[in-house]
Amino acid sequence: MATRPSRPLPPTVEEVDGEDWDGRALDRESFDGVLFREVDMTSLTSTGTTFTGCVFRDVTLSASAHTSSAFLGCAFVRTRLVGARFVGCKLTGSWFEACALDGVVVDGGDWSLVGLAGQDLGRTSFTGVRLREADLAQAKAVGAVLRGCDLSGAWLHGTDLTRADLVGSELGAFDVSQPRLRGTRIDVAQAVAVATSLGLDVVVDVDDLG
Repeated sequence: MATRPSRPLPPTVEEVDGEDWDGRALDRESFDGVLFREVDMTSLTSTGTTFTGCVFRDVTLSASAHTSSAFLGCAFVRTRLVGARFVGCKLTGSWFEACALDGVVVDGGDWSLVGLAGQDLGRTSFTGVRLREADLAQAKAVGAVLRGCDLSGAWLHGTDLTRADLVGSELGAFDVSQPRLRGTRIDVAQAVAVATSLGLDVVVDVDDLG
C-alpha cells in the first residue's frame, strides 16, 4: 500500500506571530483559520476549546494539557509537543509534519484520519483512542503504546512497530506484511484474528493454555 500524498495547508484568515502564551488557560474558546507562528504555548491548557482549520508552525506546545478539546483539520508543522497530554480530545483530519512528539500521552478521544506519517512515535502512548484510517505510514513507533485503540483501516505501510504494545487494539484487516512487528505485543484474541486473516486454521487447545 502506498503512502498518502501530502496534504495542502488549510487556508488561514488570521495570524498570531511570536506571542508568549506560556501557561495560558483556554476555556471553551474557539479559533477558526488561525495561523500560529513561533508562538510559545508551553504548559498551555485547553478545556472544551475548538481549533478548526488552524496551522501551528514552529510552535512550542510542550507540557501542554488538553481536555475535551478539538483540533479539526489542523496542521502541525515543526511543532514541539514534548510531554503534551490529550484527554478525550478530537483531532479528526489533522496532521503532523516534522514534529517532536516525545512523551505525548493520548487518553481516549477520536484521532480518525489523523496524519502521522513518518513521525517518531517511539515514546508516545495512545490508550483507548479511535485511530480509524489514520496515516501511520513509515512512522517509527518502536516501543510505542497503542493499547485498546481502534486501528481499523489505518495506513501502516513501512511502519516500525517493533516492541510496540498493541494489546486490546482493533486491528481490522491487519496486513502483517506491511509493518515491522518484531517483539510486538498482542493478546491471544488478536493473534487468532491475525492468523485467521492469513488463511490459517487456528486450533486452540485448552490444555495448552494451562
